[in-house]
Formats: sequence, structure tokens, C-alpha cells
Amino acid sequence: MASPRTITIVALSFALGLFFVFMGTIKLTPRLSKDAYSEMKRAYKSYAKALPGLKKMGISSVLLRKVIGTLEVGCGVVLTLVPGRPKDVANFLLLLVMLAVLFFHQLVGDPLKRYAHALVFGILLTCRLLIARQSEERPEREDTREEQINAEEKNKVKVS
Repeated sequence: MASPRTITIVALSFALGLFFVFMGTIKLTPRLSKDAYSEMKRAYKSYAKALPGLKKMGISSVLLRKVIGTLEVGCGVVLTLVPGRPKDVANFLLLLVMLAVLFFHQLVGDPLKRYAHALVFGILLTCRLLIARQSEERPEREDTREEQINAEEKNKVKVS
């Protein structure tokens, strides 16, 4: 039977992956929801206007939206389907994207309800990453350490 840690990681990876595939797709195409796509276009235009440095670097609102959408779709697919270390890399990249999105929302002065999802999913990504990075072998290492201490104590008794 799988450990609770493994079940948690798999469930979080799958749910987060699907969410980011969905959200990234909305940023890239109007096929899922024309209203949501139009809202994303409007939002990214305001982000690009608030950051004039992007314009100087040749990054338009369309390019910014497409890069973030592509990152979300790609990392979402990795979180959902790819096993092992790539999930942690995708998780970290999505966490950076969420931080950037939070920055954009703060920059344009959006109310909390407009970016609450980014906060929640940023926290979920952080939790998933922390749980994934915990070693399952930690209790065994503690047992091994206790065995080493016991062996040292036995050696001290023999020497005395």
C-alpha cells in the first residue's frame, strides 16, 4: 500500500497539473472560454502598461501572456504525467510564475478577489514541493543514529 505521503504527492501533482493546463490554455486560446480569454488579454495589457521595462526589452502583452500560458501548460503536463524529478522542476517554475502573477496583480492595484487564486495555488505548490523534498528515509536514519550511539556506549563500557 502506498504511504500517505505518496498519495498526497500524487493527488496534489495531478490536481495542480490539470489546473495549470486549464489556466494556461485559457491564456493561449479562446476555445475553452471566450470571456475568460478576453479577460486574460485585458489583464495582460494592464500588466504590460504597468511595466514599461518590458516594452523596452521588446516584450509585448501578447508575448508575456503566451509565455506564461505556455509555461503553465507545459509544467502542468509535467506535473500530471511525468514521474520523478521533473515534477519538482515544473513545480518550482510554476511557483515562480505564481510569484510573478502576484507581483503583476499588486502592481496594477487589483483587489484580493482578483488574485486570491494565485495565492491559494502558490501555497499548494509550496506545500507540494516541501512534501516532495522530504526524505521518506528520515525515520530510518534516526534509527541508525540511535544504533550508532548504542554501539558507542557499549564500546565505552567494554573499555572501562
